[in-house]
Amino acid sequence: MNPGTSRKQSKILVEELKRRSKKPLEFAKKTILAEKIEYRQLREALEHYILHWNDFTHSGSFSIACEGVGGNLTAGTRVQAAITMIAAALDIHDDVIDKSEMKHGLPTVFGKFGCDIALLLGNAFLVEGFSLLAESTSDLPQEKIEEIRAILKRALFEVGNGHALELNLRERTSANLEEYIGIFRMKAASIEADFRIGAILGNGTRSEIDAMAKYGRILGTLTQLREEFIDIFEVEELNQRIRSEYLPLPILVAMQDSESKERIQELTSRGRVRNSNVDELIRIVFKSRSVEKLRGTMEKLVAESISFTSTIERKGIRDLLSHLASSMLEDL
Repeated sequence: MNPGTSRKQSKILVEELKRRSKKPLEFAKKTILAEKIEYRQLREALEHYILHWNDFTHSGSFSIACEGVGGNLTAGTRVQAAITMIAAALDIHDDVIDKSEMKHGLPTVFGKFGCDIALLLGNAFLVEGFSLLAESTSDLPQEKIEEIRAILKRALFEVGNGHALELNLRERTSANLEEYIGIFRMKAASIEADFRIGAILGNGTRSEIDAMAKYGRILGTLTQLREEFIDIFEVEELNQRIRSEYLPLPILVAMQDSESKERIQELTSRGRVRNSNVDELIRIVFKSRSVEKLRGTMEKLVAESISFTSTIERKGIRDLLSHLASSMLEDL
C-alpha cells in the first residue's frame, strides 16, 4: 500500500471512531455542563476543556466491541459517556503530572489555569463519570455490575501504577525496550477495559469478551508507541518532553548507538531542539538499527492483535479492527 492510500485509510478510520463517539461525547458534555459550578475560574476551565474535548478513542473502542459481539449500541450511549468522562479526568490529571502546558498547539487546563484548578476539574469529571456509570448500569444483573466495577478498579490501579513507574524514566539517556513496553502495556489497561466492558454489555460470549480485551490491550500499547514517534515530529511537544518528562522512546533507542548519542545530546543540550535541527534529529533516529528493531516489535504486536479478531463473526468489525491495528504503523 502506498503512503497516500495509507493516509486516506487512516483518515477514514478516525472519522469512523468519531462517528461512533459523537452521541456519547455530546451527552457527556451536556451532563457535566448542567452541574452547578459556582467558582468562576473553575467554570471557565470546564468550558475551555469542553471546547477542545474530542476524545473518540475510549468511546469508539467500547462501540466497536459492543457491536462486534452483536450488542445494542443505543443502549450503551450513557455508559460510553461515563467512560469518556472518566478518561477525561485521567487526561487532565496526566497533564498535571507531566507539567504539560500545551497539547497539539492548544493550552491545557493545567497550562491555562494552573495546578489547583486542573486537579479540581479532573476530580469533577471523575465523580460525574462514576456517578453516571452507576446510574446507567443499575438495571443490569448484579453479577454484571460487579464485574464492570472490578474491571474499572483493576484498570485504574494498573494505569496509575504505570504512570508511577513512568516517573522513574525521567532524565534517562538509555532505554530498556522491554521495560518501556511493559509500562505502556500497563497504561493500556484503560483501552482493554473499554473493549472488555463493551463486549460484556453487548452480551458477548466469554471467548468473544476475552478476545476483545486482549486486542484492546495490544491496541492501547501500540497507540502509545506510535505517539512516541509522533512526538519527535511535533517540536512543541518534543521540547515539552525534554524539559519535563523523558525523551521519546525512539530517540532513547537511537542513543544506544554511541555516535548517534553524542549528536542527539548536542541537539538537545539546551533543553530544547531548534526548529532548524529537527530534520537532522529525525534522520538520526530513523536510520538507527535499534529503531528499526522497535518498528519490528510493533509489527509483531499488530499481527498478534489481529490474530485475536478471528473469534469475531461480523466481518465488518473484523476488518475494522484489523485496519485500526495496522494504522499504528502508518508512515513509520
